[in-house]
Amino acid sequence: MGDDIFDLLIVGGGPAGLTAGIYAARSGLKAAILDKGMCGGMAATSPWIENFPGFKGIDGMELMEKMKEHAEENMEIVVGVDVSEITSSGQEFVVRVGDKSFECLAIIIATGAEHKKLGVPGEIEYLGRGVSYCATCDGAFFKGKRVVVVGGGNNGATEALHLKNIGCVVSLIHRRDTLRADKYLQDQMISQGVELILDSTLEIIDGKAKVELIQIKNKKTGELTRHEVDGVFISIGEEPNTALARQFNVALTPDGYIGTDRKQRTNIDKVYAAGDVTGGLRQVITACAEGATAAMSAYEDIRIPYWSKRE
Repeated sequence: MGDDIFDLLIVGGGPAGLTAGIYAARSGLKAAILDKGMCGGMAATSPWIENFPGFKGIDGMELMEKMKEHAEENMEIVVGVDVSEITSSGQEFVVRVGDKSFECLAIIIATGAEHKKLGVPGEIEYLGRGVSYCATCDGAFFKGKRVVVVGGGNNGATEALHLKNIGCVVSLIHRRDTLRADKYLQDQMISQGVELILDSTLEIIDGKAKVELIQIKNKKTGELTRHEVDGVFISIGEEPNTALARQFNVALTPDGYIGTDRKQRTNIDKVYAAGDVTGGLRQVITACAEGATAAMSAYEDIRIPYWSKRE
């Protein structure tokens, strides 16, 4: 990076961070995006996205490359860097990246989240080839096919109902003898014919070019059974990447996400958050909306030409 002084630094280059960068640059803010990977976030791992306006269908990586190219037209994006610390210096923030430090007036935290993994054989190997972490994103590929959902909470139940409603044959696997999902959702699954496989764990995902079968273990009897399936949807939660926010004392919600108001402002003045790290619907479109909102809030809060006072 060139000049070490910025109006706005955006930590995270997923849909929220890239959109924030686009809006910040259009507003005339001197901004940069810092991403520990190559940009794109979890969206880049989705093999096909059908619910992003303007595209009937597009590869997740391709969509994120288009967003990155758009953002790069007017601002700097630095990939492969990990922000290790944020400190406050009067009215400015100091962002440390390796052995370098950068000053800015405002920060957007768009560090995203990571899907919790089962850690079973085949989970990673068949990602995008029958294994998915998002029924809303990928369910349409499995209409009329047999799928299983792993997870017993509200998210798992909602995913199962979504898949059932679009025409899948659905079973839900949960490791306990009772579900954690709200009773209303449980009743809906039963009434709509979702098979419940309780006291059981998914042990193996297998197939050839794509998922073809799974192995399930009954925890009470120890019995192992094999089932032919076309898809496995893993819904055991997400882990928001809040380490940086916690280090800087940004307030979190009871479920561990960064808390914001409707303008994406956090409890710390001129620190904003957007995207999956804030929870919510966790879709590309909502992450983009939050990124745009955060950037415009930053613009509103720092539009007085503060830098001129330093000259």
